[in-house]
Amino acid sequence: MSVKQLSIFAENRNGAIYEITKILADSGVAIRAFSIADTQNYGVLRLIVSDVRNAAAALSEAGKIVNVTDVVGVEINDANGGLCELLHEITKDEISVEYLYAFVSPTAGKAFVVLRVADNDATEKLLSAAGYTLLTDADLKL
Repeated sequence: MSVKQLSIFAENRNGAIYEITKILADSGVAIRAFSIADTQNYGVLRLIVSDVRNAAAALSEAGKIVNVTDVVGVEINDANGGLCELLHEITKDEISVEYLYAFVSPTAGKAFVVLRVADNDATEKLLSAAGYTLLTDADLKL
C-alpha cells in the first residue's frame, strides 16, 4: 500500500529547481507534495507526483539523477496534536523515522504525512490497526 516517491539530486545553484519543475510541467506531471534537503553543493528534492513513471522517465532523459522509493503515506487530523498522535503510535512501537514531511489535504480537517521508515509493511500494519487511513498512489492522482 506504499506511495511512490521521487528523489532527485540537484546541484545547489540558481535555476536547478526550476529546471526540474519545468521538466515535470512539460511532461504533464503535477507535483502533489515536495520536500527539499540541501547541503552546500547539492540538494535532494523528494516529490510525490501524479505520474511517477512519466516523471522518472522525463527527468532521467534530461540527465537528472532520479530514484523511486516506497514511502508510507498516512492521513491525519489537521488539528493541534495530529502529528504528535501519529508519531506517538510509531514511537511506542520503536519504529525509527528517517524523515517525514506533510501537506494539507483538499478535504477539510485532514492532512497527509509522508514517512520514510525502515519497514514500510510493519509501519502500515501498525497504523492501520490504530485506525489510520493509509494512502496509495491512486489517492494522490489529480
